[in-house]
Amino acid sequence: MTATGRVAASIREKLTREFGPNQLEILDESDLHAGHQGHRPGGETHFRVSIVSDAFVGKRPIERHRMVNRALSEELRDRVHALAITARVPGEE
Repeated sequence: MTATGRVAASIREKLTREFGPNQLEILDESDLHAGHQGHRPGGETHFRVSIVSDAFVGKRPIERHRMVNRALSEELRDRVHALAITARVPGEE
C-alpha cells in the first residue's frame, strides 16, 4: 500500500530533497510483518522504497543503497525496522 503516514512523509521529504528523484514510490509493508520483530501497533516500521535519480549515475547498487540509508539515518535509528531499497538511474530497468 502506498505509504501516507508521518514516517512515510518524512522519508518522502528527505529523499526528494537529497536526490531530486525522477520517480519515487514508498510502500508501507508493515501489515505484512504483524507479529514479527520490529512491528509496532500503527505500522510504519517496514518500508519498500523505489527511487530513480540522476544522483545515482556512476554508482554501484551498494553505493546507492548506502546513499539512501545515510539520507534516512534518523528514521532507521528511531522508527523504521526494515527498509527494502530499489535505487536506479533514469532508463535503467
